[in-house]
Amino acid sequence: MTDRPNIILIITDQQRYDTIAALGFPYPTTPNLDRLANEGVVFSQCHVTAPSCVPSRASLFTGYYPHTTGILANGQAWQRTWVEQLRDAGYRCVNVGKMHTIPYDSDSGFHERYVVENKDRYLEGRWYFDEWDKALASHGLVKQQRETYRERPDYRERLGCFDWELPEALHSDAFVGNMAKWWVETYPVTEPLFLQVGLPGPHPPFDPPARYLERYLARDDLPITHPSAEELETLHPALKEKRVHDVEVDHDSVVWSLDPTPEQMQRLWAHYLGNVTLIDEKVGELLQSLQARGYLDNAVVIFTSDHGECMGEHGLIQKWSMYDIVTRVPTIVWSSPGLFAGGRTVDGQCQWFDLGPTILELAGVELPADFEAKSLLPALEGGEWTPRPYVFCEQAGDVALGGVEFITGVRSERWKLVHFKGSPEGQLFDLEADPKEVANLWDDPAHQDIKRKLLDVIREWLIDSHYKTRERTAAVR
Repeated sequence: MTDRPNIILIITDQQRYDTIAALGFPYPTTPNLDRLANEGVVFSQCHVTAPSCVPSRASLFTGYYPHTTGILANGQAWQRTWVEQLRDAGYRCVNVGKMHTIPYDSDSGFHERYVVENKDRYLEGRWYFDEWDKALASHGLVKQQRETYRERPDYRERLGCFDWELPEALHSDAFVGNMAKWWVETYPVTEPLFLQVGLPGPHPPFDPPARYLERYLARDDLPITHPSAEELETLHPALKEKRVHDVEVDHDSVVWSLDPTPEQMQRLWAHYLGNVTLIDEKVGELLQSLQARGYLDNAVVIFTSDHGECMGEHGLIQKWSMYDIVTRVPTIVWSSPGLFAGGRTVDGQCQWFDLGPTILELAGVELPADFEAKSLLPALEGGEWTPRPYVFCEQAGDVALGGVEFITGVRSERWKLVHFKGSPEGQLFDLEADPKEVANLWDDPAHQDIKRKLLDVIREWLIDSHYKTRERTAAVR
């Protein structure tokens, strides 16, 4: 072992910021994540660069914005990552669970990958028999998925909520957590470790074992919202189209409703948070194994998620939009005593892909000169750190977002603007007066100056980005 810290990066899929009790929310049961937050450093305004899995993850693991990587929507191929630099620097690099590279089984810089991908890939045209599929098959089982869910008479009313009816150890998140534990407990401790654990939940189908649901079904304080008719009427046309699309097409076994009942929404939140509590338990078990093996004597543990989830807010389900409930993700950095002071919250804006150069610097690896991501290490060490005055988000039209070709978002501490390519309509929110992003000021005469300013910010950002990364872009063509 060297004096370089072990680095454990735990990424969930589609987890909202408001799903961890220690971040200020009374309804989740998350004692292990609470411990990490209370003892570590919380970045309270960490925003993804893309509101869907593949472009967000490709951005994180390369250090570049989606328009620079060229990965702008789900389903696009990518595999090269900065993990290669950690491997070359002497780290043992291991991935257990979801990375969402395409092809799924690329090494992407890891010595070992134990790949577990989306819970529900049925009819997506990207068949891959992953470690989870193999484990189920060894028990004579097949995972619960659309093909079988569609046979249920109440399929369209479930909103993607189903109890996990197979053995609990074979639930996707339990399986990934247990496999990560197995690796930690059996591999000889000889090198500094970079362990990336990709938990598939709480991405839909929303499917925790039934024992995780009761505590939430009985609660009367879940953040269930019912958007007003006025808000639904003022949604951008692309989002109105998405609402209808999500009723007609069952992505990830979710059939949405244009007017879900309170009972449906209670069940939706119970299943979603039940999955979060299952994840919390598996994180706790993994931390215990890491501690027992000595890894946590000198370690940095990062817990985060690739994007959030609408959960009915704004009349929407899943991701693909640029509301804070999708772009703002939980980001907790815990370290062994002596590395940096914990029990702190950093409130300045940062981007999710800033975790990449942070990890490289912790490992003593030199950063590429044209990286667009910026290290958070100064903030972790309590030194001088300048928050990002603006964070950006990009998304090409995707499977559930066919009503627009490209969306670009920019957010300052107070304002958010979302530009829809080819559309005269957009979104402008005053986050100070309207933190829930309900009142769209795009056409308000009193706010045309700030709209023009933010459009100028997007223009200058794109010009600067293309100029700074010109050699990298040319090199990959």
